[in-house]
Amino acid sequence: MFLALLELKAARGRFLLMGSVVVLVAALVGIVSGFTTGLGDDTVSALRRLPATHIAFAVGSDSDQFARGLIDDRTTTGWTREKDVEATPLGISITHGTTGRGTEVDLAAFGVEPGAFADPGTDDGKPLARSRPHGIVVSRQLVSEGVRIGDTLLIDRLGIRLDVVGTTGRSSYGHVPVAYVTTDTWRQIRFTAPGAKAAPADLPVQYSAVALKLPADADTKALAEADRRHDTTTVPLETAFEAAPGYDGERLTMTSIQTFLFLIAPLVVGAFFAVWTVQRTPELALLRAMGASRRRLLGHTLAQAAVVVATGTAVGAALASGVGLLVGEQVPFSLPASTLTTTMAAVALVGLAGSALTLRRVTTVDPMTMLGAGR
Repeated sequence: MFLALLELKAARGRFLLMGSVVVLVAALVGIVSGFTTGLGDDTVSALRRLPATHIAFAVGSDSDQFARGLIDDRTTTGWTREKDVEATPLGISITHGTTGRGTEVDLAAFGVEPGAFADPGTDDGKPLARSRPHGIVVSRQLVSEGVRIGDTLLIDRLGIRLDVVGTTGRSSYGHVPVAYVTTDTWRQIRFTAPGAKAAPADLPVQYSAVALKLPADADTKALAEADRRHDTTTVPLETAFEAAPGYDGERLTMTSIQTFLFLIAPLVVGAFFAVWTVQRTPELALLRAMGASRRRLLGHTLAQAAVVVATGTAVGAALASGVGLLVGEQVPFSLPASTLTTTMAAVALVGLAGSALTLRRVTTVDPMTMLGAGR
């Protein structure tokens, strides 16, 4: 180990250059991981907040089910009567509104039953209630955009006026801040034609989906039979994320970038240590001639690789975390400590795997090289 550190000091320029490359790769992987998590949260954080285990969609809506599928009241009522199942209707629509102070906002209207498990409650103000049918609870992003409790929000082109009665935590859907309304108000937003005025009783009693809470030991066969009875397709909540607009495409893109970075890292590290091993072949041969074992030479090489890769990865992790602190909530970036640790451990492992490509040359070096075999 002493000799390995001595070589690191003697050739510090080369190792600093290699370490800088590892820093950049680790930082880039961390930043991409942060954007992957952040974009995912910005697309489905409102769905993640649902205390549901499954979502039931209408049969036949194979993509973008929240926007295209519609479930009638009979189906919703049927699910509520299932044994050991809690069910509540859920409506989701993306719309645009303007406050009385002229603040324009995009919002994803989530229609929920007041007091049901899908109702998020409030952090400030009053929750949704049937006695306030035109109340709306806005998420923290809408507050940061200028929406305040007491504002009146006019849904553009529909003439629907909503009173902001409370605020809740950070929630978004399809990169649009979420606001929670009653199911009757949601039906007005979803089914009212621009310029027309219709009472909730005149509108179809339909919803985007049904949120379900099933016990942990729920029988999949019984669930399939219930689907047949109610003409629905039920999927776990995590699978329902795929119904959010852009979720699959974004994850595929960001994951592909990460995969390529994980492939590049071992190649870069391996190429550096391959060249370094060739350059110091005479020194390795001298050590072998002096009686150093192959195991010792392997340890010597791996120690150098571990110092370079571990140090570079640690600095890269700090750089990625700094980027997260710098951008704050201005962009969809999220890099929890657990994600950062897992990502950096993967970078370190693939980097060490790249250095392992040079181990065969280290173990096969000929000590006769320094004893005149070439003369």
